[in-house]
Amino acid sequence: MIRRPISRRAALMGMGAVGLSFTLPKQGFAASGKVNFYNWDTYIGETTLDDFTAATGIEVQYDLFADNDELFAKLKNGNPGYDLIVPTNDYVERMIVADMLVPLDHALIPNIANIGEGFRDPAFDPGRKYSMPYMWGSIGIGYRKSAVDSPPDSWADLYTSDKYAGRLSMLADGQHVFGMALKLMGESLNDWSPENLKAAEEMVIAQKDRITAFAPDNGQDLLLAGEVDLAMEWNGDILQVMDEDDDIGYVIPKEGGMIWEDTLCIPTGGPNPEGAHALINFLLDAEVGKDIAEFIYFATPNAAARALTEESYRDNPAIFPPEDAVANSETAVYPGQDAVQRIDEAWTRVKAAG
Repeated sequence: MIRRPISRRAALMGMGAVGLSFTLPKQGFAASGKVNFYNWDTYIGETTLDDFTAATGIEVQYDLFADNDELFAKLKNGNPGYDLIVPTNDYVERMIVADMLVPLDHALIPNIANIGEGFRDPAFDPGRKYSMPYMWGSIGIGYRKSAVDSPPDSWADLYTSDKYAGRLSMLADGQHVFGMALKLMGESLNDWSPENLKAAEEMVIAQKDRITAFAPDNGQDLLLAGEVDLAMEWNGDILQVMDEDDDIGYVIPKEGGMIWEDTLCIPTGGPNPEGAHALINFLLDAEVGKDIAEFIYFATPNAAARALTEESYRDNPAIFPPEDAVANSETAVYPGQDAVQRIDEAWTRVKAAG
C-alpha cells in the first residue's frame, strides 16, 4: 500500500505526544521484555510494530516527539527510559558529544548489509558507530510549473533574482536559509566562517523585499494556494501538495541542496539495549523497510528495501533526486555552539531588517 505522504516535519497538529502500546503473545527470542521507542509522528509502517512483536515476542511502547529539540530536551538531563530514538544527523553529533548515545554492536544488526553504499560512512558518524540510517530527504525548491519557463535550476532564482519578486517563500530557519545561500556562493553549507556568514546575511537582507514569507513549515501550503510560485522547502512537504496538484514540481538546484538523514540510535541509560538492537535489525529488513517506505513515503536508505518497492515510489525524482543533484548536495553537521549563536544573531538581524 502506498499512501499520500504526511509531513513528519510538521507539528503534531493538536494531537499531542501520545503513547501507544502494541502487544502480542511472546514467542521466544534472545532479547525480551519491552522496547521503549521514541519516534517522530506518522513515521512508522501501518503494522510494523505489531509485526515485530509477532516475530520476536518483544512488546513495544511507542511514544511520539514533535522535533529534535523536544527529543534532545527530553534526554539531556538523563534518559527517562527510552531504548530507541530517531534523531536527525546533526543532533546525532550533538548527542555523541554530550555522551547521550551508546555505541552499536554491529554483530547484532546483520541487516546492516541492506544499507545503500552511500549511507555506510557518514561524516556525522564515521563507520556508523552510533547510528543506523532510517529515512532521508532533501531541501530544494518547490515550484508551480505553469509560472516558470523551465524548472528553476539555481538558488539564484530565490536569492538574487527579481524575476519572481513577491512570489517567493523560504524556510523560517536561519541555518537552512544561510546554508543554501552558501551553496549559491560556491561554499560548503557547513563553512560558517564569519566572512561566509556575513555574506549570506547580506544576500538575504538584500533579497528580503522580494520574499513573500519566511514560512514556518507551510511553504508548501503557500505554493498550493497560489500565493507563491517558488518555495524553499523540504521535499516531503512538497510531495504532499504534488499529490494534490500536478502543476507543482520539485527540484534540487544545480549548486546542490541539503540532505537530511534520520537515524536509529540507542540512548545512554536505556533499560533494554538488546531489544533495541533487535528492533533496529528488524527495521532494516528488506521487506519491513519496503512496507515502511511505501507507507510514510520518505526516501529509504535501505537499498534492498528500495529494490522491492513499487515503481511510482522507487522512480519518483521528488523522493529520490537525480544522482548529480545528490552529489552536489551536503549533509549538515553540527557547527558547534559558538557558530549556532552567531547564526542566530545573524538571523535576528535578517528578521529585523526593513
